[in-house]
Amino acid sequence: MTQPTPEPEDVFAWIDGAERLREEAGLVRTLRPRPADSPLLDLASNDYLGLSRHPETVRGACAAAERWGAGATGSRLVTGTTELHTELERGLAAFAGFEAALVLSSGYAANLAAVTALSGRGTLVVSDAGNHASIVDGCRLSRAEVEVTPHGDVEQVRKTLAGHGGRALLVTDSVFSVDGDAAPLAAYAAACREAGAALVVDDAHGLGVLGEGGRGALHAAGLAGAPGVVATMTLSKSLGSQGGAVLGPAKVIRHLVNTARAFIFDTGLAPAAAGAALAGLRLLEREPQRADRVREVAAELYGRLTASGLTAVRPDAAVVSVRAPSAAAALRWAADCREEGLSVGCFRPPSVPDGISRLRLTARADLTGDEIGRAVGTVLRTAPAGATEPVQR
Repeated sequence: MTQPTPEPEDVFAWIDGAERLREEAGLVRTLRPRPADSPLLDLASNDYLGLSRHPETVRGACAAAERWGAGATGSRLVTGTTELHTELERGLAAFAGFEAALVLSSGYAANLAAVTALSGRGTLVVSDAGNHASIVDGCRLSRAEVEVTPHGDVEQVRKTLAGHGGRALLVTDSVFSVDGDAAPLAAYAAACREAGAALVVDDAHGLGVLGEGGRGALHAAGLAGAPGVVATMTLSKSLGSQGGAVLGPAKVIRHLVNTARAFIFDTGLAPAAAGAALAGLRLLEREPQRADRVREVAAELYGRLTASGLTAVRPDAAVVSVRAPSAAAALRWAADCREEGLSVGCFRPPSVPDGISRLRLTARADLTGDEIGRAVGTVLRTAPAGATEPVQR
């Protein structure tokens, strides 16, 4: 008689234990689909200039989709490059002050492409400890020798570069996404020049916010277009769309086209996203005051929150980071804000490299004075016990 086949063991049983540990530590993450007409006041998104719903940006997306179709249809090297992609690349390069640009499907892909294609075996990659996960992953995939230096530590960067005799590059965010503080770009660039190293800067949080008319942190530091400097950026923050780009010398861009796997083997950016980004860029060129306004809003949020006793990091761009007593307190604080009509970000380990949980508020250029006051009042009213005391790691 044939014996019944035994039921296979649950090969994913280990996930149950991992889930319990996350729940106990207050680190469970969940998806929250938002309606198109959300009633929440938004200080959680990265829509810094308020362009994601601007009529011109939306029309740019619609017009591109009607002309070019819903999808890119293939990789950039096959059928995924349209005239619209080329126009966007020229526009980004001219606006930010670089010789050439290459558009990819996301800012994440842009960092993977730049770091991996410009490094490799025998190369030293020096990475600031506060860098975004996409840079970290680029370093892991690079097959290079990677040295992580303390956050913003110029002297350690200089020493690390000096100790390596071959090809080297320093990679850093321009504005760090957790605390909103800016990297010492001028000092980092000087250290790279001394060592003959390249400087790769992720300007995701600088484009549209810093520099003349929002031309970015590298433009503000006088480094845009420098021969040894490469910038990456996203189109999903200040430009209100989606996608990413790498900007730099033309020969660097040609090198990425031929070697960057995150570019070569990925489907091109959808035409609608390219059209929206181009429309957002043209709008910013016409209304450069939006960059000034978003910095003003960030400074006001910071000033009013800290004046009331909360601990926050002085913003260098649009991100206002408010410290919480614990991961569980941060999660509850964000939930209480939401219940009162305010959407804020909640950063907990492992997203925060120092282990300190935070509420993350993002300023927007289109916030009114009344909305700023409402946001500040909600954050203060819902603050947990201990929020005005020194945080414990």
